[in-house]
Amino acid sequence: MRVLLIGDSCTDVYVYGDVKRLNPEAPVPILEPKRENTTKGMAWNVFSNLKAFGLSVFMLTNEEKIIKTRYIDEKSNQQILRVDNEPEIKPLPYDPPFITDRSAYHKPPHKIPPEEWYDIMIISDYNKGYITQEKLFELVDWFEGPIIIDSKKTNLPDKCYIKVNDLEYDKLETKNDNVIITRGAKGTEYQGKLYPAEKVNVFDVVGAGDTFLAALTYGYLSHHSIEKAIPIANRAAAIAVSHTGTYVLTDEDINEILF
Repeated sequence: MRVLLIGDSCTDVYVYGDVKRLNPEAPVPILEPKRENTTKGMAWNVFSNLKAFGLSVFMLTNEEKIIKTRYIDEKSNQQILRVDNEPEIKPLPYDPPFITDRSAYHKPPHKIPPEEWYDIMIISDYNKGYITQEKLFELVDWFEGPIIIDSKKTNLPDKCYIKVNDLEYDKLETKNDNVIITRGAKGTEYQGKLYPAEKVNVFDVVGAGDTFLAALTYGYLSHHSIEKAIPIANRAAAIAVSHTGTYVLTDEDINEILF
């Protein structure tokens, strides 16, 4: 099964340390750094989790490096500060219909194979500038197969599945029956039905939406049904939030989700 993934990506940096005292200059904690961990986030996290499910993925993303640095008290696992370094992002340059050079498959994203090469298109839009409002609608009009969009934008196409959280749902300009609403610990709502979330100890929600999106895609491709895909996505998200940092599902996780 082949996936076309388009979206904003970043580098996630986690600085873990000890907080033992407050800053005498201001009422803020002082972090003594102990270790640092770097992972790929946003659309890259979707990509990694799609690959974990065994899917073949062609990805288009920004070349500029967005860096999100989180400073975390290791004892309490509390994030005390996040610093975002966001350069100006060049928009996706391609004009559908894209070129049809088949040699482009699995090569760096200066070319893109035609839409008939893919079973589904996923748009992971953090609204950082890579996918403009106009380009979003062009992509949806261009692609002939099923589409799932996870976007921070408020004006979204209605010819596809839309995955949003409850806060994003409230801001949508147009709401239709294809909207999938993640509601945290309550679960996921679709067409008026609530699919309960797995009960787990939540350590970190960073990247859980990306994991949900990847598992939702796998479930839809496997069962050709969003209703059957949502429980799979709920289980995957539950595993993600039970770990710290940006988490990529393991083979053991996949077995737990599917069997």
